[in-house]
Amino acid sequence: MQDQRIEKVMAVAINIIKVLAIIYLGTVEVFKIGQSFRKILSTKSNSQKWASKTYSILKIRQAKEKLAA
Repeated sequence: MQDQRIEKVMAVAINIIKVLAIIYLGTVEVFKIGQSFRKILSTKSNSQKWASKTYSILKIRQAKEKLAA
């Protein structure tokens, strides 16, 4: 009787550990995905800034050429 009770307690403990491990690994994956998104957004943000600066330089040059003509 005592052995069966110990086995049941151990089975419950093992299942709890499994659930905690799954939750931990899921959380780690969510943070990895978040970091990947931040890298992607950072890269896009930098390229958008570059494009914006280049466009404004182009517009300034075109305005100067119009005035010169």
